[in-house]
This record gives sequence, C-alpha cells and structure tokens, in this order.
Amino acid sequence: MRQKAAARAEPGDKDNRDDLEGGDGKHGVQSMEIGTRILQAIVNGHRSMMLKDIAAAADMPASKVHRYLVSLIRGGLVEQDPLTSRYDLGPFALNIGLVAIDRLDRIRLGIGAIANLRDEINETTALAVWSDKGPVIVRWERPRRPITVNVVTGTALEMITSASGRVFGAWLPRETVEPLVQKELKNPDLPEAWNTRFKVDCLFEEARRQGIATVSGYHLVPGVEAVAAPVFNFKNEISLAMLVVGVQGMFDMSPSGRVVTALKAAAADLSARLGHEGGPAAK
Repeated sequence: MRQKAAARAEPGDKDNRDDLEGGDGKHGVQSMEIGTRILQAIVNGHRSMMLKDIAAAADMPASKVHRYLVSLIRGGLVEQDPLTSRYDLGPFALNIGLVAIDRLDRIRLGIGAIANLRDEINETTALAVWSDKGPVIVRWERPRRPITVNVVTGTALEMITSASGRVFGAWLPRETVEPLVQKELKNPDLPEAWNTRFKVDCLFEEARRQGIATVSGYHLVPGVEAVAAPVFNFKNEISLAMLVVGVQGMFDMSPSGRVVTALKAAAADLSARLGHEGGPAAK
C-alpha cells in the first residue's frame, strides 16, 4: 500500500508523497496540516473564493489545492457553488463553528456578566455575538419586575435599527458589515433618518464617539428601548455586545444615567477579563 501511494505521487513533489503516506506520526499528519492551511485561506477570505485565489492565499499549486478541496467537500468542510464554481465553508465547518462558539469562555463569562448587570440595575439584559447574518442574541436575563421586554435567544438583529447592530457596525471592519447594511438599505420601510449609507455612517460614528449605541421607539417593535456596549478581546477587536432592553420611557438612557453607566462599566470589566488592555478599539 505504501508503494502504491508513492507511485501515484507527482514526480518531484515531495510534499505530495508525504501527504499520501500520511506523514511522520511523531510530528503529526502532514496532509491534515495542509488541509487546515486551505481552510484557513477560505476563512480569511471572508467570502466564497475561486480556486486560484485559494491557492494564492495558501501559497500552494492550484492542482494540489484542488485535490484537497475534493476531500474537504466530501467531508462537509467545504462546498462549491455549481453556478459560480466558487468555494466556501461547508455545513460541517459551520456546525464546528457553532459548537466552538457555544464552548468559548467568552460566552460563559458574558452570561455571568449580564446576570450580574441585571441584578445591579433590575432591567432586562442580553448578550449578542456576531454571525454571518449579523448580531445574534445568545442569552438574556429577565429582571425582577412585573413589566418586562422578553428577548428571544437565537434572534438575528438588524444592523441599522438595533442597538447591538450599531455597536458591531461601529467597531467591525466596514467590509464585514457592508453586505448586511446594503441589504437593509433596500428596505422601503426603513425610517428616513437612516435610509442612506451616509446616515448609517453617522450612526456608527456616533456610537464610537459615545462608546454605546441606543435605539428608542424601534420602528418594527414600537415602544422598545435598548442600549448596547461593545466588549473587546485581547486582540483589541469587538467580541461581544452587552445590551439593556426595556419599555420606552421606563428607564433612563441618558449617557450619565445609572443604566448606561453600569452597562459601560460591565462591558469594560468583561473586556478586561478577555485580555483587552484599553485604548482605541479596532474598527
């Protein structure tokens, strides 16, 4: 079997022979490492990619990348669009990502942080993470009061009209949020105050200036108010958004008020626990 594998290797391609033989067990499986390099190239591309672009990003011959892509597709880690021939992450890769998110310490720490914040201010609090569909609520905490706003876990929030969307829009790279922003700008029901890219830029800039984002009287869910603050990691990148949500007019949303002050302090504390050392945040 070893000779057959070696015989199929391309002449002069030592890497290919090592891949087919499985590599040195002492140092790991080289074919797995090469497959990982290809997956990393696709992930870092932030979009579906042509074969030549993946090969360039992975610094490997296109013929070699193609062979690995065939196996990655069979394993569900990559999929190819039959119309465009572009490659992107497959369903199994997405499942791995969701499981990884669920197991990350940042989520565990974030859940504890919003519970403590809820106890401090007695308001509905929530935690949001970024996904390819925009901000997604992963946990919320109900206050001990008769009138509350319920937040559905798993809800994907809009970029322009939600506080968490504005926070992620303010601190994520523009190219990351641009497709979602452009999609929402096509909504004919979008309020006039936010219906151009320039106006959206102003919203994001205001969030960066204030360190928070707020919405009041949300046009799709009337009577709801929310304020969100960013949480940063050790790479100085936004990692999470912490939110306070309530009924319009029932809590103080002023920048120096008790709710906003407590929220900003909680977000800063959680950022510090994730290794953020302060300073200007990446955007």
